[in-house]
Amino acid sequence: MHVPIKSSNKESCIPTPTSQEGNEEPPDPGSCLAVSSALSTTTRKGHIVRFPSPPTGSAKPAVWSFRKKHFPCVTTKLWNDWRWQTSNRIRNLEQLEKMIMLSDAERAAFTHLGRTLPLGITPYYMSLVAPDNPEQPVRRTVIPTIYETVCSIGEADDPLGEDRMSPVPGLVHRYPDRVLLLLSDFCSTYCRYCTRSRMVGHGAIHPSRKRLEKAFSYIAQTPAVRDVLLSGGDPLMLGEEKLSWILSRLRQIPHVEIVRIGTKVPAVLPQRITGSLVRTLRKYHPLWMSLHFTHPDECTPEAYRACTMLADAGIPLGSQTVLLRGINDTVDTMRDLVHNLLKMRVRPYYLYQCDPITGSSHFRTTIETGLSIIRGLRGFTSGYALPTYVIDAPGGGGKIPLMPDYIVGREQDALVLKNYENKQYRYPETSTPVTPG
Repeated sequence: MHVPIKSSNKESCIPTPTSQEGNEEPPDPGSCLAVSSALSTTTRKGHIVRFPSPPTGSAKPAVWSFRKKHFPCVTTKLWNDWRWQTSNRIRNLEQLEKMIMLSDAERAAFTHLGRTLPLGITPYYMSLVAPDNPEQPVRRTVIPTIYETVCSIGEADDPLGEDRMSPVPGLVHRYPDRVLLLLSDFCSTYCRYCTRSRMVGHGAIHPSRKRLEKAFSYIAQTPAVRDVLLSGGDPLMLGEEKLSWILSRLRQIPHVEIVRIGTKVPAVLPQRITGSLVRTLRKYHPLWMSLHFTHPDECTPEAYRACTMLADAGIPLGSQTVLLRGINDTVDTMRDLVHNLLKMRVRPYYLYQCDPITGSSHFRTTIETGLSIIRGLRGFTSGYALPTYVIDAPGGGGKIPLMPDYIVGREQDALVLKNYENKQYRYPETSTPVTPG
């Protein structure tokens, strides 16, 4: 069955989803917020203080304008179906030209795109992209430019040395008690700074049972492994049945204590967070989730709703943000982002220095930029809002935390410290314990 879609005086056929999951329509985010705001603030036991609902700002009119212009016949129910969003991703230059005014650097990228990370953007996330501003942060993260073809000193296709740390295909064992299991190489939306751009989107990794059973066997035979991180590609692009099988297999291994899922779905495809998915995930606690939010513009009502559903299911949420030049490399932008994350019940976890993947020099900042952001946050916002700034050491050295220098020195038996206001304080240190006489 097909639904005819008219756009730019041309008619195209969009396949309707065959899965019953498409019938589980998410509520309109605006109506959810309105109902939340209208709820009574008192109960029999006393007052309930409700956190202010997230502002919709100017993003929602822009989304509606985008839908009206480019998908005029698509119903809200279909728009909110994650399978429709996935099958109607923006994949080529011709589609982009109808939606945005390309810069010379963006257009030139398509002469080399076959040799780099492919293009893939969900219609939802494309609605957040500014059509006439190539410097918009969200746009820069997903629209390729010719700068991706420039290889600078120190860059590599596999800067973290994951390939040589893979005892079985698709499984990386870098830390003693943790493994990274890559389920597939598919994402609904491809970030241009992706650490695994050497493999993601190229059909290099498939979630076949034969390959995954080898990974499960390795984990089962390695008792030191207590923590498994599922990544890829995006694990949540698999269906519930496949995810349930993977999680249940891991839960059959006695020494696996926790399972983590790394995903950008709440930011780029929040429609994927359905009741069916949440019910599947919550069966396999303790389950943690590492989300990937890059900029405050991603913190939409749809993203709020997705994170609320996951948090309500008892899944602890943390965000791993990559520091990117001209995108989120100011204190004001990062403060806005981490404050939004806390309101979504997402703990800012890591602030990553951008990995030196091939063609990433236009994204990477100086280390001092990251340190200045940490200095600008510490003491000026909640401690929970402060991520740990890290470099994932090239060559497979693992994550190394970076902190501004708050230790001034030592004076006799005291450590001299500097606080967020640059004021100095002395902390008494004794070399030997004092015993009563």
